[in-house]
Amino acid sequence: MNLIKTYTDVNPSDSRMNFRIRTMEAIYDENRGQPDEPHRHDYYIIMLVRKGKGTHDIDFTTYPLTDKQVYFISPGQVHRMEEQKRSSGYVITFSTRFMTENQIDPCFIDDINLFKDYGEAPPLPLSDLQLEQLSGYCRQMEEWSEKQMKFRAQGIGSLLRLFLISCNNLCTLHGGNPQELQGGGTLLRAYKQLVETHYTRWHLVSQYAESLHVTPDHLNRTVKALIGKTAKEYLQSRITTAARRMLYFSGQPQKEIAYALGFSEPAHFSSFFKKCTGISPSDFRK
Repeated sequence: MNLIKTYTDVNPSDSRMNFRIRTMEAIYDENRGQPDEPHRHDYYIIMLVRKGKGTHDIDFTTYPLTDKQVYFISPGQVHRMEEQKRSSGYVITFSTRFMTENQIDPCFIDDINLFKDYGEAPPLPLSDLQLEQLSGYCRQMEEWSEKQMKFRAQGIGSLLRLFLISCNNLCTLHGGNPQELQGGGTLLRAYKQLVETHYTRWHLVSQYAESLHVTPDHLNRTVKALIGKTAKEYLQSRITTAARRMLYFSGQPQKEIAYALGFSEPAHFSSFFKKCTGISPSDFRK
């Protein structure tokens, strides 16, 4: 049984728009300052925090909610934010359909490497100048959203791209030859798609490398250069994140979870989970 609450409507006030921007102040007031239960979304979320104090849990990792930061939350990630006081900033939500309708290539999300599918998803810290630049884009998106005009969605889409490109330029995760990075990006996208399809059956990087017609070493090095973790670490993050969600939010016995994730024996699952997370499945569930 799946007990995780899932939000599916990007913009309940306008079903034709697969985009929405709201202030954190308005959301806080609407919820009367009460935190939501752990939940996930079927769409992307960007949270620009101008001022904040509290915590933000994303897939079982707790981050301090502070001033001048940006969070990027991918579809499917489980998160919960608890504010100690009324925050100030913006929350942007958009779907893959919005990107497609406004000529934003879905590969763009992978290439900018801001949205982390699994594992750690720390916020991006900002300087005062960077905060004001991104806030300016948000104010413009907010203005465009409130107007009924021709090419409204396209204008918002352009501003969203500027916002994301600006954030990407603030990251110094990788450098190197642009052609090599472009080729690596293609391999990374193919690898991520294979992991999403086969992670409950394929637990070895060599299986993915064989399907992609590259060596495991090449796959590990390419993925490491682009996202800061090896192909093996990415695969382990995908499996352990699924395991954590099932252990925490479902009442399934540990044995059933092990089999559902492709482990031939519960003991193998327990050993894998503890090696990757530092805690046994039983202790994590407690």
